Amino acid sequence: MTIEQLQFPSVKHLVSDEEWQLRVDLAAMYRMVAMFGWDDLIFTHITAKIPGTEHFLINPYGVMFEEVTASSLVKVNLHGEKVMESEYDIIPAGFLIHSTVHAARPDAHFVMHVHSINGVAVSAQKEGLRPLSQQSMYVLGSLGYHDYEGIALKEAERGTLARDLGSNQYLMLRNHGLLTTGRSAADAFLAMHKFESACMIQVRAQAGGGTLVAIPDWILDDAPNQIAAGRRGRGPEVIWAPMMRRVARHFPGFDE
Repeated sequence: MTIEQLQFPSVKHLVSDEEWQLRVDLAAMYRMVAMFGWDDLIFTHITAKIPGTEHFLINPYGVMFEEVTASSLVKVNLHGEKVMESEYDIIPAGFLIHSTVHAARPDAHFVMHVHSINGVAVSAQKEGLRPLSQQSMYVLGSLGYHDYEGIALKEAERGTLARDLGSNQYLMLRNHGLLTTGRSAADAFLAMHKFESACMIQVRAQAGGGTLVAIPDWILDDAPNQIAAGRRGRGPEVIWAPMMRRVARHFPGFDE
């Protein structure tokens, strides 16, 4: 049996330059998730808000993350209704989460949600994320927790989800997974990389069986100052160009 590769007609001529760049960045994020093994087949999402509109881009249901392209992304409104022609649908449960976050947080231009194995493992632990690594130090100062309410299909969950996220950049969905927000693709991606890394380190440290050493409170209290000093005026954007080159080497064609 011959399996043909998916082909998506280009929409570059149908959208603004700004939207096209947004599509390229978002498609790259999907490929990055596949590259790091954070994807749950086709069942999680990353969304981006199109500036100046109430329209959003999300992955087409039935397409693997390493197959997502800039042209394949589905444009929808806050109700999950398509506002641009596409043969693909979207997953209602996924968009309930993302539309809630976008509506509650105008600063969340990108919303990233994964069911990574390490993230789900830590989300099932009563203590949640512990201060066991430098990576965790970045996360703990802006982390909320959302209790599991079943598959995200109930409108009533919007209120508790928005409340539990609050003004945080990171949200641990109990028994479910991880979520990050960002003003840019780089911001949301780098946050997720730190979040998942902190969870992976915690699970491996616990599996080692030895006595764990936590980061002292006085260091955690000063973490915002340390993080700001470490950046020296250079935010997450410094990693974006190198990551785009890496994605292009592993999964070329995302920018089509």
